[in-house]
Amino acid sequence: MVQYDTVLIRYGELSTKGKNRKDFIARLFHNVKYMLRDHPALEYTKTYDRIYIRLNGEDQDVIREKLKKVFGISSFSFTEKVDNDIQSIRATCIRIAQESSCKTFKVITKRHDKSYPMRSDEINRAVAGAVLHNSQLKVDVHNPDLPIRIEVHSDCAYITSEKIQGAGGYPSGINGRVLLMLSGGIDSPVAAYQLMKRGLFVEAVHFSSPPYTSEAAKQKVLSLAGMVSEYQGHMRVHVVNFTKLQLEIYKTAGDPYAVTLMRRMMFRLAQRIAENNRCLAIGTGESVGQVASQTLESIACINSVCTMPVFRPLICSDKIEIIDLARKIGTYETSILPYEDCCTIFDPKNPVTKPSIEKSEKYEARFDYEALIQEAVDTDEIVIVSPESDHQDEDFL
Repeated sequence: MVQYDTVLIRYGELSTKGKNRKDFIARLFHNVKYMLRDHPALEYTKTYDRIYIRLNGEDQDVIREKLKKVFGISSFSFTEKVDNDIQSIRATCIRIAQESSCKTFKVITKRHDKSYPMRSDEINRAVAGAVLHNSQLKVDVHNPDLPIRIEVHSDCAYITSEKIQGAGGYPSGINGRVLLMLSGGIDSPVAAYQLMKRGLFVEAVHFSSPPYTSEAAKQKVLSLAGMVSEYQGHMRVHVVNFTKLQLEIYKTAGDPYAVTLMRRMMFRLAQRIAENNRCLAIGTGESVGQVASQTLESIACINSVCTMPVFRPLICSDKIEIIDLARKIGTYETSILPYEDCCTIFDPKNPVTKPSIEKSEKYEARFDYEALIQEAVDTDEIVIVSPESDHQDEDFL
């Protein structure tokens, strides 16, 4: 395996950002450095369309896995930094070819320095000819086993034989804050991941109902938040006591409107907490038609109590797609642990699937829910979680 000395990071959608591009690049640069904060030997250089990281002996396998989790990176490569004369470029490419077990290759050159005396196709031919004469590899311009990429700059050249797919999206935090309603299920941690990918910094609110929900159920939610927080550095989780509101709802309405009223109260609570914490939108893990409270009629009825934008990144995903993504980000096995949450402890037998706003308001008029909402807001317990249980800070944002 070639031991490269530099990481070359390419930007993704940032190339479309126009006048805001510098802000997006600055956020990405900050996020990359934060993700790699435990590697003090690294040296960073930022340019208009690249970030270069000098490894200085740091473990490239560890760096590789961490960079895969930074949103805003289109792709990245581990490269060798060499002098930009054709002799040095050619010698390095020959060595890479000789060390490879591949059978076919192609040379791909990009000149960042347009004053370089050789054009890109001239460099391609000079290097390819040398590789053909000094290795067993054959040229395949369509589907090469070994694509040798050369970037020529005014003072150096970067050479690599790999291109690693990045996480894509926008740098986490560049597009503001959203408050996610986080349960202990499969969907909401995946929704958090999707929101982060669009450049949002995610806070979470979790509704607990002690003594009907256990401390283990709460810790499960915090564990899930910690897992997905790796993509943005840390996460603030608001744990709110929902017991009194929930008991009053079931006393007042019971089946079949209890779930509808419960969700309407949750949205009211979420908006209050979001407003108190500089969040400009609410996020959920809802997928249309998945359960009774996620029919179009239910969503419309429940959403009517909220004046904030509500982001539902999974709204058109089916369960298999959501499970696949949960496995990819590592939350699935924790999500399926058998701890009850406040949405399941009083699971109604016949929940309404087409609730009306008018009937919901009729039930709500029977009790002073505003006072109970404020009482619940006052119980807000903020827990800061991160991938490392003993590392809780807010330097990231």
